[in-house]
Amino acid sequence: MPTQTIYQRPGFLLRRAHQISASIFERACADLALTPAQYGVLCVIQEQAGIDQSSLARALAFDKVTVLRVLKGLEERGFCQRTISSENRRQMAVSLTAAGERLLRQAHEPVQKAHDKLMSPFSPAQRVQFMALLQQLNTELDGEARASFVPMTAQT
Repeated sequence: MPTQTIYQRPGFLLRRAHQISASIFERACADLALTPAQYGVLCVIQEQAGIDQSSLARALAFDKVTVLRVLKGLEERGFCQRTISSENRRQMAVSLTAAGERLLRQAHEPVQKAHDKLMSPFSPAQRVQFMALLQQLNTELDGEARASFVPMTAQT
């Protein structure tokens, strides 16, 4: 049966897991009208104020069109602002507004609840194993992705 074969493919299961993950997150953050993509963008901007849009896209493995769409929506809601970069006048630097900082503080608890719900089917040992396997898959096949991923280094 071809359909049963598709249902056992890693690509199908990963896509379905992403759908479930996004749904859990969006439900938990419904009162804030916050999506996983928006949350990721806000977190990166908070950690690295003044980041340029290209670096922001790479830090989240987004294409430039996606990061621009997310930024415009956040900017329209007053959570971030884009200004011409002082380092390169052809780039836009992005920073959080006070409202964006407040939103991240408000999101902390619902985001943690979403994480806990997503990981709830696993025992503590399975959670560690699951995350290790996802990291391994992403690290070893990173070159196959459409969008570049350049993780931010920890700020010291």
